[in-house]
Amino acid sequence: MAEAHQAVAFQFTITPEGIDLQLSHEALRQVYLSGLRSWKKRIVRLKNNVITGVYPASPSSWLFVVIAILATMYTRSDPSMGLIAKIQEHLPASGSLSVQCQTVVSAVVFSTMLWLSLIFTMKLCLKQLLSYHGWMFEQRGNVSNTTKVWMMLVRIFSGRQPLLYSYQGSLPNLPVPAVKDTIRRYLESIRPLKSDSEFERVNTLAKEFEVSLGNRLQWYLKLKSMWASNYVSDWWEEYIYLRGRGPIMVNSNYYGMDFMYAIPTPIQAARAGNILHAVLMYRRKLNKEEIKPSRIPGTFIPLCSAQCERIFNTTRIPGEETDTVVHWKDSEYVAVYHRGRYFRLWLYQAGRMLSPREIEYQIQRILDDPSTPAPGEEKLGAFTAGDRLPWAQARKEFFGSGVNKRSLDCIEKAAFFVTLEHEELDKKGDDPDITLDRYAKSLLHGKCYDRWFDKSFSVVIYKNGKNGLNAEHSWADAPVVSRMWEYVLATDCFHLGYNEEGHCKGDVNPSLPRPQRLTWDIPSQCQERLAQSLSVAQVLADDVDFHVFAFRDFGKGSIKKVKMSPDGFIQLALQLAFYRDRGMFCLTYEASMTRLFREGRTETVRSCTSESCEFLRAFENGEVRLSLSFPLASEKHQQLYRLAMTGAGIDRHLFCLYIVSKYLGIESPFLKEVFSEPWRLSTSQTPVQHLEMFDFVNYPEYLICGGGFGPVADDGYGVSYSLIGEDIITFHVSSKHSCPQTDSHKFGKQIRKALGDLLQLMTNNQKEASRSEQNHSPKPQSKKEL
Repeated sequence: MAEAHQAVAFQFTITPEGIDLQLSHEALRQVYLSGLRSWKKRIVRLKNNVITGVYPASPSSWLFVVIAILATMYTRSDPSMGLIAKIQEHLPASGSLSVQCQTVVSAVVFSTMLWLSLIFTMKLCLKQLLSYHGWMFEQRGNVSNTTKVWMMLVRIFSGRQPLLYSYQGSLPNLPVPAVKDTIRRYLESIRPLKSDSEFERVNTLAKEFEVSLGNRLQWYLKLKSMWASNYVSDWWEEYIYLRGRGPIMVNSNYYGMDFMYAIPTPIQAARAGNILHAVLMYRRKLNKEEIKPSRIPGTFIPLCSAQCERIFNTTRIPGEETDTVVHWKDSEYVAVYHRGRYFRLWLYQAGRMLSPREIEYQIQRILDDPSTPAPGEEKLGAFTAGDRLPWAQARKEFFGSGVNKRSLDCIEKAAFFVTLEHEELDKKGDDPDITLDRYAKSLLHGKCYDRWFDKSFSVVIYKNGKNGLNAEHSWADAPVVSRMWEYVLATDCFHLGYNEEGHCKGDVNPSLPRPQRLTWDIPSQCQERLAQSLSVAQVLADDVDFHVFAFRDFGKGSIKKVKMSPDGFIQLALQLAFYRDRGMFCLTYEASMTRLFREGRTETVRSCTSESCEFLRAFENGEVRLSLSFPLASEKHQQLYRLAMTGAGIDRHLFCLYIVSKYLGIESPFLKEVFSEPWRLSTSQTPVQHLEMFDFVNYPEYLICGGGFGPVADDGYGVSYSLIGEDIITFHVSSKHSCPQTDSHKFGKQIRKALGDLLQLMTNNQKEASRSEQNHSPKPQSKKEL
């Protein structure tokens, strides 16, 4: 109890003599230091706002401009062309200043105005430069003079040592494509999937829409694009994510894995200590904006960092009609779940971050806590796994006041959520493939009640030291979370490390206050509704079929040798695998990004094209003229990807047109047709962004595994893949057991075979092309012929 008393700032008792007030000096000291840390963060935030606001210039450049103007005036010349004199005439309280002081003040004011004008001009120039995307459509090694000049100008106007958000004010707005261009690309995308009669029907609907309703809806989008920084993102977050009334578990949330084979320590508390400390290190760098802005790999072109603002201290709050995403500026604790109990774990003391060893000590206290869950507490998280409406109603009725509200607030306002599993994920002798599949399902849905699916992300620590995370999707996309998670894993193993016994390094402060157990008073009516949400979630979780594997036969290094884009190659392999599995092609979703633009998120690449279908049919039929159709299929995919990245995609534009039509109360047969088509193959590449922090050659066991998501269509597959180094590709395949046509393990085998077959074909074609060049090259003449 001594630790609990230290947390109380004062105590008082009422006696006949009056009120006896007893102050705790240690508690007041903690309050003072915590407040000091908060003020330091505010000062850092203010400083960063100033630096970001004047970027690509620097605050020190103001002094340079002032000195330059004063030095010019000292030579009896007027660089302001009379403006300084005008300012001097209108200075307030000029009578109390000498003429010389008035001149200096006027010069400083003019210099500041000139400096701000230069900053505005530089920002405007950089924004116009970043609006140019012609470089993306040029072949490597064949750069135009325009692009060369553009690259030089971007370097000049980009400044030096940017903070995380330095480029935000210079990023261009997402352009609105022309309706006719979007419809033309849409019709091209569905042509290989429709019969002649079906295509003619859709084509008629599309043409009617283009000449009538389309232009009217487009006008509203252009108006919004002029007013808002991004005409898609707010509607995308609201209508795709927050207004959905079904479960977000499996359907929306996604997961990220630990190292595929290595477990740095088998001690659960120690692994939690390092992981949680590494996450806090990342948050500290994020708050100070010391994380470098994301860029397109291999270039200096910045990407939007707006999604990073809500990584921490963020929760999705259920509502009856729509959910909301709430973000708090700071939180000094995490919410922890273990064996059906919830705890508040403070991660700061006296204004400083707890060390990994101290966090391990606190986690071990939770693991050793013998208390039992309160009635209804153990499975409380099932509310966040079930349908949204019952959770919103229960939250309003049973968690709106009293002890339940205080405990729920503690979870929702936490920096993030932590689950301490009391079971080992994998055991000795288990099949590694089966273990990975079980691992994926555990991270995606767990027991349906031992995660808080509404939190921005939840860290899961298993009994044997394995870990992972589950992330809510509405506030950001996977690359943002993946970047943080890669940093955490690398910091855990290669920076923080463990001692010989497997514990965190450092010393323990035994006087740390114990983690606080959250209390609940959950009535029987609430428990009945909780059971209903759990049953809905359990049916959904049991239906998910997962297969995770590492493809080691070759990687992007071998694919590049046959002069093909690794992503395009994998997309062709996935379509070939689906064609062999189902005997047909399908509408294929490949996630791209629009973060070249301010507040950009994602766009769809419809990677199943007429060119790819023609190529794969010819390949399956054993036709010999593959060398003609393959380049067309590959180039078409690259073209679609570039268009999606540069704001000329198909689906986000059609989505926004559909939303406008709903606001206007107008039914469009064409748009209804568009959004009735299922994505039977939904794919996404998870890029490795901190490759320099890993050494897969010398430490092959520390192979990062990426993450995955649930199937989008009931009769389709969800496929996430990562290109790890030069020689490994990891795949996460999901489907549903309830569909007799899908089988994740069977599809995984088809993917392996398709990858090998395509590479063999490409290699043979390359060899034949090389022989053909040698045969047609002119032979050197002999001396006799000369």
